[in-house]
Amino acid sequence: MMMLRYTLACLLIFSIGLTSSSARQALLIRNMLSPDSKSGLRFRFLSPYSLRISCGARHNVKTPPTYVLWYKDIAYTGGVPANATPPSYITPPLKTLRYFPISEGPNNCYNIVRVPKGHYSVRIFFGIVDQPNFDKEPLFDISIEGTQIYSLKSGWSSHDDQVFAEARVFLMGGTSTICFHSTGHGDPAILSIEILQVDDQAYNFGQGWGQGVILRTATRLTCGTGKPRFDEDYSADRWGGDRFWNPMRSFGEGADSPRSTENTIKKASVSPNFYPEGLYQSALVSTDDQPDLTYSIDVEPNRNYSVWMHFAEIDATVTAEGKRVFDVVINGDTFFEDVDVIKMSGGRYTALVLNATVAVSGRTLTVVFQPKGGGHAIINAIEVFEIITAEFKTLRDEVSALQKMRKALGLPSRFGWNGDPCVPTQHPWSGVDCQLDKNTSRWVIDGLDLDNQGLKGFLPNDISKLKHLQSINLSQNSIHGGMPASLGSITKLEVLDLSYNSFNGSIPETIGELTSLRILNLNGNSFSGKVPAAVGGMLLHRVRFNFTDNAGLCGIPGLPACGAHLSSGAKIGIAFGVSIAFLLLVLCALIWWKRRQNILRAQHIAARGAPYAKKRTNVSHDIQMTRHGHNNNHGQARTAVENGPSLLS
Repeated sequence: MMMLRYTLACLLIFSIGLTSSSARQALLIRNMLSPDSKSGLRFRFLSPYSLRISCGARHNVKTPPTYVLWYKDIAYTGGVPANATPPSYITPPLKTLRYFPISEGPNNCYNIVRVPKGHYSVRIFFGIVDQPNFDKEPLFDISIEGTQIYSLKSGWSSHDDQVFAEARVFLMGGTSTICFHSTGHGDPAILSIEILQVDDQAYNFGQGWGQGVILRTATRLTCGTGKPRFDEDYSADRWGGDRFWNPMRSFGEGADSPRSTENTIKKASVSPNFYPEGLYQSALVSTDDQPDLTYSIDVEPNRNYSVWMHFAEIDATVTAEGKRVFDVVINGDTFFEDVDVIKMSGGRYTALVLNATVAVSGRTLTVVFQPKGGGHAIINAIEVFEIITAEFKTLRDEVSALQKMRKALGLPSRFGWNGDPCVPTQHPWSGVDCQLDKNTSRWVIDGLDLDNQGLKGFLPNDISKLKHLQSINLSQNSIHGGMPASLGSITKLEVLDLSYNSFNGSIPETIGELTSLRILNLNGNSFSGKVPAAVGGMLLHRVRFNFTDNAGLCGIPGLPACGAHLSSGAKIGIAFGVSIAFLLLVLCALIWWKRRQNILRAQHIAARGAPYAKKRTNVSHDIQMTRHGHNNNHGQARTAVENGPSLLS
């Protein structure tokens, strides 16, 4: 089998060499061939996906001692960047954070795209704003993919293991949405976010485990040492998710004694959890005075917890099977009897992991390691996870429709319509009512209650995509424009209240198709035209109407009578005729204007020739006068009849 792995690796390396640069070859070879204590060689094609975000940072930064890369968080979210005060020495050494004022709404989210499908460790470090007059310890809730995983408690900044929240979650949609929900105790402030891919089978606790389950880290202890460490400090495999291990030097004064070794630990860094070898090189061992090793942790009541216990026999005085045997008791129930680490692991200096799922009704989880036969118990490390069932999400089309409505209506930012409108169920969107559709296991929107909210936009056609709406109340706003005909396709709608807005135009005939409608309030708008017959007919089905204060509306009892009702075709014909008449009128006016211009032009030309015409008239008159005088000299015997033709010629 080993030879086959090497052969496959060599073939892949050869093929990569034909198409890749030397730097890429080295990277891929290093990713494919990495040492493993179990097989000597682990064959892997890719390194795990990792994304670390330095919140509020304007530039990418690297931090010592490992000089890991943190990306700036531009375009991921809203909020306000600010200088940060780290609350703990285990906090990443970053200088900025991002906080979310309540004026931006109660729900604010980081929306991260292009995340490969897989299993991830998501970790969020909290921060404190380095400015006067800011709350030094804000309290808020955190959700991942619509499921609330954690609520900060008073005093968190004084405990190293409470300055962050961490969960193992499946991200199967190609994105990651991490939201912060205000609870009225200061503005949420986030220092960093890490999304680290882990093995798909990591922390598989058996029955009930799967993609619908989130494991929130309640605690993670390394025993017998005083040094806090991350997996990176142990030089552990990156597929482990860079876990933080809180040191536990002792469970109590005189209750135990530490052990340590530098010997190699076998079966440590193996799939799927890839624990660091150094985790098993220290331990706590019980004493003669207190043979039982006891550890207690405060937990949330009525929850299920997954407890992982790590053992390796590193005590030099225990060299064979049967020398150390003990039971594991959790909250009074024995989960493992006759634990013999050497026997169960296969030898000394060999890792052994035991896992138990515990239902806790109270507020304390207590683990006791009870030795048998007068011996002592041993423990190297403990992990406790809260088992959280992931929330069902809201139908994607309905979320998209609400986002478009938010823009079209000009919804104020104080509403905080970010993330999923229905989940987490502790923090639904303001003004949105949700209902779980058991047939599809998805949340749907069944009500909009946004009355008197200062909305000034328009109602988009996309509202019809909210097919499960039973009630719409948008009254007492300043919404303008027409009433979408698409409203008639929301067949479950029972209440439609658009009163006291600035809607105009006619009432769509499709409203008459809402057979479930009980209340229709359109009063206080600027609707006009005849109420459609189908809408008016709803009166017979005991639908309550209010159409008053719409000056141009007519056609049903309580409204003015309408004139001759014209069909749409007739209205189009009239409009066309009026347009033609107007064009003819313009054409006639243009012809008259041209003719008038020609007349004026002719008169102008005549006026310029007037002196010459007057001279010719005077000459003609002189000739006639001369001729007349000549006739007088020859006698005056002509009669009137004779003179007539002369006057006519």
